[in-house]
Amino acid sequence: MSENELLTDVIRQSRETALLESTLALLEWDERTGMPKRAGSYRAEQVTLISGMIHRRKTDPKLGDRLNELTASELAQGDSPQAATITRLHKDFRRNVRLPVELVEATSKATVLGQQAWEAARADNDWNTFEPHLAEIYSLRRQEAELLCDEGALYDALLDQYEEGARSEQLTTVLGQLRDELTRLVQEISQSTSGPDGNSWQRSVPLAQQRDVSQWIAAQIGYDYERGRLDETTHPFCTTLGPHDCRILTRYQESYFPSGFYGTLHEAGHGLYEQGLPTDWYGLPPGRYASLGVHESQSRLWENFVGRSQAFWQWCLPHITTKLDGAWTGLQVEDLFRDTNLVKPSLIRVEADEVTYNLHIMIRFELEQLLITGELAVADAPDAWNERYESYLGVRPPDHRTGILQDVHWSAGLVGYFPTYTLGNVYAAQLMQAAAAQLGDLEQQLSQGQFRPLLDWLRTNIHSRGFCLHPGSLIEQVCNQPLDAQPLVTYLRDKLAPIYDL
Repeated sequence: MSENELLTDVIRQSRETALLESTLALLEWDERTGMPKRAGSYRAEQVTLISGMIHRRKTDPKLGDRLNELTASELAQGDSPQAATITRLHKDFRRNVRLPVELVEATSKATVLGQQAWEAARADNDWNTFEPHLAEIYSLRRQEAELLCDEGALYDALLDQYEEGARSEQLTTVLGQLRDELTRLVQEISQSTSGPDGNSWQRSVPLAQQRDVSQWIAAQIGYDYERGRLDETTHPFCTTLGPHDCRILTRYQESYFPSGFYGTLHEAGHGLYEQGLPTDWYGLPPGRYASLGVHESQSRLWENFVGRSQAFWQWCLPHITTKLDGAWTGLQVEDLFRDTNLVKPSLIRVEADEVTYNLHIMIRFELEQLLITGELAVADAPDAWNERYESYLGVRPPDHRTGILQDVHWSAGLVGYFPTYTLGNVYAAQLMQAAAAQLGDLEQQLSQGQFRPLLDWLRTNIHSRGFCLHPGSLIEQVCNQPLDAQPLVTYLRDKLAPIYDL
């Protein structure tokens, strides 16, 4: 068989595996949106079976033989889509073959049941019923890390799945520097007497109107409803079920409009990335996102760098006032902009302001490293969580629902995921800086609702390139600088200085 024939066969097999993966994603989407409560145990069996089938396909010895041969060929040289396909599929194979199918199936079942238990425990504020599920999930993920780790920290073996090449030591340094800068900024802001009070948002908005606004704003920034949809769930997320089927989910609070509005902007940012990936490479690295950090840069860019700017609200406020039947009449852009950028330590990560958000991430990053090594027992995690919140943010959760039960991630086995959120913030600042330098007066464009130039720039520089480059290399090429937190600090200070008279 020629090298080209080998590659064709590998691509065929990978596309077939992607069909199973998208079926699995559909089952998970259904579970989070409308599955009857009593269907949970059977859904766990479905997910376990399909996960095992996927793992067996990804560890097929014939696939390994073909990838070994292709890796040594000229087709694997350079940075072409074909070379990226060979290199990354070969890395995936070498990782997957080290994991027994029994462990993969056990983890799949435990995380499905874990998410169901988390949702019930969160609703009932009942840590005790969730604790044994989390203990099992961390035990399984620890076994996986031990099988994958050749050297360095156990945690890094899991982190690498979400952000290729990232290491906890490096992230500890970057996040630590950012924490110090942001802590100083929070202290300066706390001493200001000219800051906003948040009153602009203290207006109840009927859920039907919020849904209408959310559908509208996602479309305005470019989300394509012919290739996606917007639904509701307990914890917002984005999932892709096929090359033309990307679904986003949000949640609403009648008494707090920003929850649904910014949740939608955030998930629509993820959706724009997925809809911008090359569809002809779907199921293969060139049609796959570069990393979760890069993915998060897209959601945070639209949610915060665009959605919390004064230029955005100059355009958006008149439209929303009309959609809310004049309920916001008299509200001023300046007041809304200031209140949108209120900096105040809080308990809930997804509703945190841009400055304190990364402190929420630091807490999770530190705790999950201790949990994966066993230095922190799962039973002691709530107290450790509460103590860090009091130390880092000066607030202490009054209950588990607003504390350790607020996030779905650990129940889904996503250990090593959290630091990619802060990486996304850092990447987003670098990308916006580069885009502004190339697009001219970006503020003027946003103030007129002209989002297409920015989206097209992201399509060209990020979305269309899939996973052909290491995420760090991709950001460095596009921004002409390596990972650097300073643009994020500069952006926050420049925006907040006039608001707080710093």
